Amino acid sequence: MMKRFLLLLIAVLVCVPAIAQCCPEKPTAEKRQALWQKLQEELGAIDKELDGVMGLAVKDLMSGETFFIHGDEIMPQASSIKIAVLANLYLQAQQGKLKLTDEYVVRASDLVTGSDIMLGLTPGVTRLTLRDLATMMVAVSDNSATNVLIGHIGMENVNAMLDTQGLHATRLRRQMMDLKAAGEGRENVSTPREMMTLLETIYRGKLLNKEMTADFIKVLSTHKESSLLQGLPDDAAAASKPGELEAVRNDSGIILVKGRPYILCVMTTYLKDEKEGAAAIRKIAALTYSYFDRLARASDYGRVVSPK
Repeated sequence: MMKRFLLLLIAVLVCVPAIAQCCPEKPTAEKRQALWQKLQEELGAIDKELDGVMGLAVKDLMSGETFFIHGDEIMPQASSIKIAVLANLYLQAQQGKLKLTDEYVVRASDLVTGSDIMLGLTPGVTRLTLRDLATMMVAVSDNSATNVLIGHIGMENVNAMLDTQGLHATRLRRQMMDLKAAGEGRENVSTPREMMTLLETIYRGKLLNKEMTADFIKVLSTHKESSLLQGLPDDAAAASKPGELEAVRNDSGIILVKGRPYILCVMTTYLKDEKEGAAAIRKIAALTYSYFDRLARASDYGRVVSPK
């Protein structure tokens, strides 16, 4: 009897580890990885369908996971380069080289096309702060406001800042609407990976202090018309900047999903139809938001509990 009991006890002890291994107390990450893989496949399909060339960077700011398409390809930035201009403006304000409240009086000689606000102001009379100009640069992509800021901070200082961050492929080479410089090949450029890195560096407070970082993100989050925002729900928040040129459509930013923020940088060039580039950015924004929003609201088992 005792012998039979001991044999039974041994059998139970042998089986317990196996049962525990088969039925872990906590779920594995396999389900989430499967969802992440599906997202990558869907993004790749959009790239293949586009009649042009796409560069893409997606980064989960919680897990650190990234996905790239032509991530290191140098691409024209159009107005998305204004993110770097804004960053250097705030850096110089932090260093005490200027104040965001410093005033500028509008001058007729500073006005260029693509300036929806500045062209309507009164030269010699209207006064604006540098922060006002920054808001105009971001919200309506005002080119005159951008050029005034570049004149204040210095193009060489923007590029020096980028160099200190190891972003050697990202370059501010000309002011806005300088067609002669553009024709000579002096384009404002970056790569999906480098623009992603710049945004992450700012988000994590590695370039600016806490106060400056918060205000930078606030200004970059100013409402604007963009393909990226059109792909997000109305109540979604994003600190982003689109860019448009002939055959080019871009948008880069930090998508502030509560509990699961991420960075999205989409760059398209050689476009046969710019509308297709804009549509691709909208689709990518919608797909990525759906993924990160589900992660933010789901349990480790994948059960999503909606606020309603």
